[in-house]
Amino acid sequence: MHNTIDLSGKNVLVTGASQGIGAAIAEAMACCGANVLINYIMDEEKTCAFAKRLSVQYKVTCKVYFANISIAEQVDSMFDFMDKQMGDIDVLVNNAGIETVNDALEMPLHEWDRIMDTNLKGSFYCSQLAGRRMRDKKKGVILNISSIHDKVARKGLVHYCCSKAAINMMTKCMALELAAHNIRVLAISPGAIETEMNAKEIELFGREKFENWIPFGRLGVVDDIAWMSAFLASNKAAYLTGTEIYVDGGYKESTIQYDPRN
Repeated sequence: MHNTIDLSGKNVLVTGASQGIGAAIAEAMACCGANVLINYIMDEEKTCAFAKRLSVQYKVTCKVYFANISIAEQVDSMFDFMDKQMGDIDVLVNNAGIETVNDALEMPLHEWDRIMDTNLKGSFYCSQLAGRRMRDKKKGVILNISSIHDKVARKGLVHYCCSKAAINMMTKCMALELAAHNIRVLAISPGAIETEMNAKEIELFGREKFENWIPFGRLGVVDDIAWMSAFLASNKAAYLTGTEIYVDGGYKESTIQYDPRN
C-alpha cells in the first residue's frame, strides 16, 4: 500500500487559483505530482511567477489562463487551451467564487445575478465541459468548493448562501448522473479560513471571537482545504462521490454558544 497521495501525471484545472484557498489547492496538487492549470482574473504577473515556482519546485507543468468563469466564451477558450497545451483533464476544482454583503430587501437584482453567475452558473458550466471530456475516457473527479454557509444562514449574504446551497445540490445531482461514467463529484465546505485577503478583517472583527466560537479553538488555514482536496482527487478516495465534507473545526455544529453544564 502507498502511504502518500499520488497524483503523478494527472492534469488538474483549479479555478480562482491565483491566491488564497485556490492557490493552496494548486500547490498541493503540484506537490502530489499533478500538472496544474491555474485560472485567474487578477494579478497576472504574480500568478505567472507562482506557476513558474510550482513547475520548478515540484518538477511538473503549471500554466496560467485568464478567464472569468461567469462568461461562457472565456470558459470555452480556457478548456480549449487546456486540451491543446496540457492534454486530457483529470480533475476539475471549482474554487472561483465571490461574496458581497447586501441587505436582502435592498439588494439590486444585478448583484444577485452577479453572485449566481460566478458561484453557481460558472461552476456548473466548468463542470459540464470537464464532465464531457471525462466521460470520453471514463474517469475523472470534479471537486466543488462550497462553504459552511450552504447550511448555516448568515445575515447580509442571502445571495451567497443560496449559491453555495445550490452548489451542494448540484454536486449530488451530477454525482448520480456521472457515476455511470466513473466520474466522481464531491464538495468541500470550508469554515472560517484565514487567508491573505481576510486577515485584516479578522483582526478588526476580533480573532478571539472565532477562537471562542470554533470548537477546535482556531481559525482554519488554507492547507486544511488544500490537502483535503488532494486526497479527494486521488485514488485513496476512489469510493467517495456525492459527498459534502465540512472542513471547519466543528464550527458548523456550534451555533448554540452557551453550555448548560456550567
